[in-house]
Amino acid sequence: MDFLKLIDTISNFIAADIVPYTDTIMIILLIICGFYYSFLTRFVQFKMLFLSFAIFKEKAELSKEQLSPFQALMVSTASRVGIGNIAGISFALASGGAGALFWMWIMAFFGGASAFAESTLAQVYKSKDGGGFKGGPAFYIKKALGFDKLALFFAFILIITYAYGFNGLQSYTLTSAFEVYYKMFSLDSTLPYNQSSYPVVIGVILSVFGAWMFFSHHTKIGKISSIIVPFMAMAYIILAFIAVVMNFEKLPLVFKVIFESAFDFKAIFGGFAGSVLVIGIKRGLFSNEAGMGSAPNAAAAAFTSHPAKQGIVQTFSVLIDVIICTSSGFLVLFSNSYFNVGENGKPLLTAMPLVQEAMSEYYGSFGLHFITLAIVLFAITSLIGNYYYAQANMKYLSSSKTAMNAFRVSAVAMIFIGTQINLSLAWNLADLTMAFMATTNIIALLLLGKIVLKVLDDFDKQRKAGLNPKFSASKLGIKNAECWD
Repeated sequence: MDFLKLIDTISNFIAADIVPYTDTIMIILLIICGFYYSFLTRFVQFKMLFLSFAIFKEKAELSKEQLSPFQALMVSTASRVGIGNIAGISFALASGGAGALFWMWIMAFFGGASAFAESTLAQVYKSKDGGGFKGGPAFYIKKALGFDKLALFFAFILIITYAYGFNGLQSYTLTSAFEVYYKMFSLDSTLPYNQSSYPVVIGVILSVFGAWMFFSHHTKIGKISSIIVPFMAMAYIILAFIAVVMNFEKLPLVFKVIFESAFDFKAIFGGFAGSVLVIGIKRGLFSNEAGMGSAPNAAAAAFTSHPAKQGIVQTFSVLIDVIICTSSGFLVLFSNSYFNVGENGKPLLTAMPLVQEAMSEYYGSFGLHFITLAIVLFAITSLIGNYYYAQANMKYLSSSKTAMNAFRVSAVAMIFIGTQINLSLAWNLADLTMAFMATTNIIALLLLGKIVLKVLDDFDKQRKAGLNPKFSASKLGIKNAECWD
């Protein structure tokens, strides 16, 4: 018992006394990075966004070990689009106010430029991985900057964050989503849900799925993601659109509430840390992951003729994330549940219960079942996307098959453990390590602006000449880019 109290004390200390400061530093750096690359690239995330569709249509002969640009996009989208896009958005609106959605939009717009930069660099400095490719921030930190120890630090800390912290969170939240069915159908509802057989059964099923994915070739992750992600995203967006149409008369009210809340400067500066501005910016940055150093690990694996192409494709992933976040936001804001407030003026429900109530309001029991399915699919794709990132960095740390298999076993074990226990300490540590990971990546990005601009200008010049851009690192004087010469 004393040991559990010690764990709780350490967890609370990290969450309350350390994470807020590291988060603040990370958020400031992410904002600076987004603004810097937006102006440096002349807003590439806006002017070249729809070139993504042309890149998707390009045909190339891929080996079984290579990912297409679309498959690499779906792997990164799988990690970006998770339970946070449902419960996280709902929590932000309930705790910060409707204006949080506006600030999410703003940060996503600027974040698209950071996504372009990090994914382009990942392509430039990728390495061979059998017949395919591997890469990410650890690779460009070492090859472009020569910071070997910092690259090792980044790889190690990303593995801890994604394979153990975030995957434990995803599996726990997925399991918790079935508690409503336990209360609905259980013959012995007096037994607490976490003591029933439900979490164990779900944990076993999820672990078997994880083992099948993790021990398969990495291209299977891309192929599975390219099927599940578009399906789940489109279904969720369509239902949100129908809900808006059903309540179209509320449109002026909803936008009025969003903008009034977003620009309520008296409220913002009265309680800045917990204001709609800060909550909206944090939710936007954490949701789209632009600049945090995760998505480049998938972007590097794509087979393409020019690094800038995959950078452009990754800006599209940020747009997908924004659309899904907006869908969650509108599902909440167009419902009566959001305006059912308590004495403090905030909604009585928050996070997942608020979304569930809103969906039930629109679609009855179907809405509840659908949101559970959405949680399951979002969690599953996040599990495999997070693992893919960690796997890429494990390959950076070691080429040993024994080490890789040991890592895979531990990653599967973490999924099962996460379904059984509320690992608050692991999650708080993941928040902390994520801040170190993102800060390391941002510093590298800010030092490599000239390389990104050189690659973008080369792409733009060839495209304007009517050519299908092809990249040569040596012609641009870029060293240590062995996959391009």
